[in-house]
Amino acid sequence: MSIKAIFAIPFAKFATKRVSKWSNKPHKTQDKVFKKLISKAKNTAFGKDHDFKNIVSYNDFKDRVKVTDYEGLRAYVDRIVAGESDVLWIGKPLYFAKTSGTTSGAKYIPITKESMPTHIKAARNALLFYIAEKKDASFVNGKMIFLQGSPILSNKNGIKLGRLSGIVAHYVPKYLLKNRLPSWETNCIEDWDTKVNAIVEETMNEDMSVISGIPSWVQMYFEKLIEKTGKSISELFPNFNFFIYGGVNFEPYKNKFESLIGKKIDYIELYPASEGFIAYQDSQTAKGMLLQLNSGIFYEFIPANEFYQENPARISLKDVKMGMNYVIILNTTAGLWGYNIGDTVEFTSTKPYRIKVTGRIKHFISAFGEHVIGKEVEKALNDSILNTNTTISEFTVAPQVNPENGLPYHEWFIEFENEPNNLLEFATKIDASMQAQNIYYLDLIAGKVLQQLVIRKVKKGGFHEYMKSIGKFGGQNKIPQLSDDRKIADVLQNFLVD
Repeated sequence: MSIKAIFAIPFAKFATKRVSKWSNKPHKTQDKVFKKLISKAKNTAFGKDHDFKNIVSYNDFKDRVKVTDYEGLRAYVDRIVAGESDVLWIGKPLYFAKTSGTTSGAKYIPITKESMPTHIKAARNALLFYIAEKKDASFVNGKMIFLQGSPILSNKNGIKLGRLSGIVAHYVPKYLLKNRLPSWETNCIEDWDTKVNAIVEETMNEDMSVISGIPSWVQMYFEKLIEKTGKSISELFPNFNFFIYGGVNFEPYKNKFESLIGKKIDYIELYPASEGFIAYQDSQTAKGMLLQLNSGIFYEFIPANEFYQENPARISLKDVKMGMNYVIILNTTAGLWGYNIGDTVEFTSTKPYRIKVTGRIKHFISAFGEHVIGKEVEKALNDSILNTNTTISEFTVAPQVNPENGLPYHEWFIEFENEPNNLLEFATKIDASMQAQNIYYLDLIAGKVLQQLVIRKVKKGGFHEYMKSIGKFGGQNKIPQLSDDRKIADVLQNFLVD
């Protein structure tokens, strides 16, 4: 064992003990974060506009700061982009993380000198928790790959601009740099197909021990490796024993991954966002991810089923309940206030506070009042492939309101790696799970408003072709797993099995 691996285990134990100090005092920790945020931002433009100097309680804050999104803060962000200081947070940001907006075009999410270290520390701690639990740090001797966006940054009025993953690439610790792949030159390749092919060439003869990225794009990397070498991933990389991912529910991909890898491995889930690093998986046995309460983020929660009401409940951590679906709201050291990032979460534990991401508040189907959410379609699919050889590469769901014949239905577009023997029977199993989970959907089926869901087989590689066709082919882009309109569904008709 190398010196690096030997020292990693005691350091991991030390780091996890430090985390337990704040995770065991969650409400005190969040109160401290809240007070610090208000105090530091009181003389910013936003703080003055919202009377921060007279805020002494959370209720005061709610009275002055309304829940918003990027559009709601855009006037302030535009001032920062134009070069102004002390707008949403003291000074100027270190970076803008550039993301795609659905209504506002490009979004510029500020990252400050206070918020940037929390991204790095949380990612590091996720690995340290794994080391402490397994009492094994041998993976640090192997090569590590993080499938991510280009680290090339541009300049916006003196502030560096790029994708979050590209920004983070500049913060890889020196002791990991020689273990890290791909090369800087390969990482800078913009075209995703070209980039993945180059990564395959660079890594196929290396001792890869850690692989990280969005599952659908890592799957593409695995498939290209297998095509190139004729070997399974475990044959190529015998010391590869865990996969790090974030951004999507991994369960629908798990069977396919393990068939490509050729063995069962461990998984570490992360919940990073441009707006802040929210949670990470701290245990291989406990469900959910540890909510980062000491990372300069004060959290608020709104019950998802109330979100579009005129006066929905808006609560802090101390009032959340397990088993409820919440819209998560952030207030951060990057100057985001009452900020809805669009995600819904559910608490899996309150001692300590752990969450799982259940979907997007805008990604739902309720064309007939059924209120179907991401968590339900994911569970229905997982229930249906359990203990079968069926493996799925990608999927999305949309309503078919005006079919040529018969009743309306939910249309499931699925790209199979190994398809079920009986597609109609498979659809019936999914539908039964949906009815068991969602009383509104059950009533619509029973009342003959909807017929059983219909599966459309997308050809192999079809979702990648679709993403190319809309200009979103690459490591940070994801397919919504359900939508209330047919913008995606209608285009996917061009990528179905003949």
